[in-house]
Amino acid sequence: MLARKRRRMTLAELARRSGFSAQSITAFENHRKTPSPETLSSLAAALHYPVAFFEASPASQLQLDAVSFRAPSKMTAAERDSALSSGAVAIALNSWLAGLFKLPKPNLPTYPHLAPEAAAEQVRAAWGLGEAPLPNTVHLLEANGVRVFSLPSDCLDIDAFSTINAGTPYVFLNTRKTGERGRFDAAHELGHLVLHCEHRIPHGRDSEGEANDFASAFLMPRAGILAQRLHNASLDRILSAKRKWGVSAMALTYRLHKLGLLSEWRYTQTVKELAHRGYRRDEPDSSVVRESSQLLAKVFETLRQPLDMSPADVAAELSIYPEELNEYVFGLVPIGVDGGGEQSAPVRPDLRLVKG
Repeated sequence: MLARKRRRMTLAELARRSGFSAQSITAFENHRKTPSPETLSSLAAALHYPVAFFEASPASQLQLDAVSFRAPSKMTAAERDSALSSGAVAIALNSWLAGLFKLPKPNLPTYPHLAPEAAAEQVRAAWGLGEAPLPNTVHLLEANGVRVFSLPSDCLDIDAFSTINAGTPYVFLNTRKTGERGRFDAAHELGHLVLHCEHRIPHGRDSEGEANDFASAFLMPRAGILAQRLHNASLDRILSAKRKWGVSAMALTYRLHKLGLLSEWRYTQTVKELAHRGYRRDEPDSSVVRESSQLLAKVFETLRQPLDMSPADVAAELSIYPEELNEYVFGLVPIGVDGGGEQSAPVRPDLRLVKG
């Protein structure tokens, strides 16, 4: 069932592609009937998974009520189920890596009873970040034990999502966004993990608004923004300052208004002009590179040397194809490691091999 949902197939569609009845497929999925080797091979081909995927211990499926989806109202059931299934595969990858490496332990404070602004201030204090612009947000999350994976290319109609599984926090990010919006998504999902932890499962528009407010305060702390003297800032001043903070022009404008630094009239006019210039959905002339995973890059480097394991070997351990493995790891398998576009020293996660 996980493979079928991952491929966004209904029972009827899989039946049509494989040549087996929906009733038989249901019986296979519910373990009421065991497919013959020939049948299993046909189903595996239709689902584009190795036969070994169906013979291995099944990955634990993520439960919907334990997941925080970015913009959940925009998703169809098929999109949601595909994303949940991709998360299950990525968590299986993390479990396999945890058997080989000493990965950073979770250092994630939770503040379910604090307002988003106060919670963001507390996380910055706990992580020793001060009031300055943040370096690479993905690296920062990884250094504090949050596992960050990319969403597969067929799940990019979903912005991002997060969950806590067996005590480990996870964030899954869309790689199609601009660098600025990718950073905001990472901070947004951190907000869910901090505010809507296991003791307060998030639901509805209120939790999304809280996560947005957390992300805004986390990326643009009050004291740091006030020190920039942006009261009634001009559009050119906002565009200059947004590069310093690594955020979108719209996000900075909203933050300035939230902090009382832009009047209602100035805020409205600025938003209109930004939209006119194309900043509502894009960041024209942006120099912020889309952030990637430093932890996974180091993992694959170590797997190559000294362990002499290829990406195909890793994929085989998970009973998936190498191209699917690449979908979860920011495309790091076949290409060189991208620096993430940070402007300050990276936050390096601790990574050590487990001695046998």
